[in-house]
Amino acid sequence: MSDDGGPVGPRVIVVGVDGSDTSLRAGAYAWGLARRSGARLVLVHVTPVGTLGALTPGGAMVMREAGAQVDAELRARLERIAAEARDVRYEFHAREGAPCTVLSRVADEERADAVVVGASQQAGHRLVGSVAVRLARAGRWPVTVVP
Repeated sequence: MSDDGGPVGPRVIVVGVDGSDTSLRAGAYAWGLARRSGARLVLVHVTPVGTLGALTPGGAMVMREAGAQVDAELRARLERIAAEARDVRYEFHAREGAPCTVLSRVADEERADAVVVGASQQAGHRLVGSVAVRLARAGRWPVTVVP
């Protein structure tokens, strides 16, 4: 508890969600943290429109359409959760770009006190670094990685 008796903790929490099991667990963890601390929750879905997709005919469009479908599914799921648990103020942002860059930008724009992401399940990230590792290396906010 703070000196005034209110909860102590982050006031703005940014969480990356992409529909994977680990990102959904990260979202649930961040939701609980926001509820307990009275924080505003900013959920961010990033559609990566990479250079490989742009190299194939219509590749970028396919990636955007897939991203829009995931956005819609995540929004619907979030609305169902929010209808049952009205005690969290939240926003949902859908953006395109590199996940680490977009999450960093949103965290800075929203003046986040904490960033939450799910652990990467891709083996290659052990070598080149996951979004979580790159966010932590940025060193601008505490980063929680949910398994």
